[in-house]
Amino acid sequence: MTAARWTKATVFPDMWVDPDDDPREAGPAPVGERAVLLKQLDYYRRTIELKCAGLDAEQLARRSVPPSTMSLLGLLRHLAEEERHVRRVMAGEDAPKLYRTAEDRDGDWNGAVADPEVVADAWHRWRTEAAATDRFVEGVADLGTPNAGASDYGPDGADVRLRDVLVGQVSEYARHCGHADLLRERIDGRVGQ
Repeated sequence: MTAARWTKATVFPDMWVDPDDDPREAGPAPVGERAVLLKQLDYYRRTIELKCAGLDAEQLARRSVPPSTMSLLGLLRHLAEEERHVRRVMAGEDAPKLYRTAEDRDGDWNGAVADPEVVADAWHRWRTEAAATDRFVEGVADLGTPNAGASDYGPDGADVRLRDVLVGQVSEYARHCGHADLLRERIDGRVGQ
């Protein structure tokens, strides 16, 4: 049995909102490298929020297909780890991993269980880490600024620049938004937007 589709859209009933009402498209077109990168990062963060909107703990924790441990909740936890990574690498902060451990390097996925407290924690951590990334980026004038912490990009903790890290964040979100499209469609039939 196919899940019923829910929507606020009238133009394309299997999407979230009508194209003219898409909150990700608000505001003027960005000008300059920094503005473009930050607009893209914001776009994909909002997309993850859209893909998870209106779901309960069981739906968010629902796995894709065996043997994958991927779920929308796992994606959210994974993206919180990725945001925290910016603090560790670029700011040089002592920011231990949130979910991953030496014993469970996939803890962000494996710990994504259908529990409202786990869901609330994931949302809180993701928003906290995204805000920390934004504060750091806002305080750095030059996108060519090198990392202050040890990088796990490339061999031997190679130097990276803020520009490269932001491009990496955008591509990480974009990649996982594609996964989120499929996960959400499997839950209730809503398709990518």
